[in-house]
Amino acid sequence: MSRRPAPADVGYALHHGALEVPERHPGDFWSVDVQDVHKRFGESVVLNGLSLGIPEGAITVVLGPSGTGKSVLVKHLIGLLFPDRGDVLVHGRSVPHMDLQELLAMRRRFGVLFQDGALYGSMDVFDNVAFPLRQHTDLPEDQVAEIVGRRLDDVGLGAVGRRMPDALSGGMRKRAGFARALVLEPEIVVFDEPDSGLDPVRTALLCELIEAMHAEHGGTYIVITHDIASARRIGEFLAVLWKGRVVASGPGAEMLESENALVRQFLAGEAGGPLGMD
Repeated sequence: MSRRPAPADVGYALHHGALEVPERHPGDFWSVDVQDVHKRFGESVVLNGLSLGIPEGAITVVLGPSGTGKSVLVKHLIGLLFPDRGDVLVHGRSVPHMDLQELLAMRRRFGVLFQDGALYGSMDVFDNVAFPLRQHTDLPEDQVAEIVGRRLDDVGLGAVGRRMPDALSGGMRKRAGFARALVLEPEIVVFDEPDSGLDPVRTALLCELIEAMHAEHGGTYIVITHDIASARRIGEFLAVLWKGRVVASGPGAEMLESENALVRQFLAGEAGGPLGMD
């Protein structure tokens, strides 16, 4: 893992460049490679030289305090935002340099679960999950129904396909959103704060579901969260963000034993350390 020194008044080392991939993920090929990305909105600097490699085929958890740029990072990964400087590579191809057709094709390789499930309120659960298939494929309705039924069964919602979203609990809406994220069999699945609004038990159950679906379907999973328990449960790789940069990243077990003061404080949930209320 290569690092560059942090300024003396910061007190921790900022990660720079990609991670070394362990033997069970051989090679140096990254699903996503974020290279020195900068992004600001007016006077507000959100991403400040963020560099991160997301290894192929693993569950990577990106975590950090609120307001560190996690959701802005998600939008860069799927080409909804482009960096002011730097680059984002998906399977070796630069997202900011894609034309519209290439960008649309790239987005179809992603499944995204947004914070609230992002279900269409005017459609029932079945039609919500079927929407990407109807929009991006020419499959006949009997095949659409078969695929949607399998995905709903995967997430334990096989019996609620004709319910409307407002009749579902928060956890059920998350699972319906997960089914929709998987319906096109994406190579990369991004979870933007999937545990937001869930109690600890439902968060644990959602983590179990994420692990089970990853084991069954494979691919690269990127989980954006500030929930330490979720990171400990499912994170094969962890990256900690603060103030628009990656403080440290690496295999989950290694990160949980990190000597970096900020990483140690954040993962332990302690009051004492570099992180304050600002």
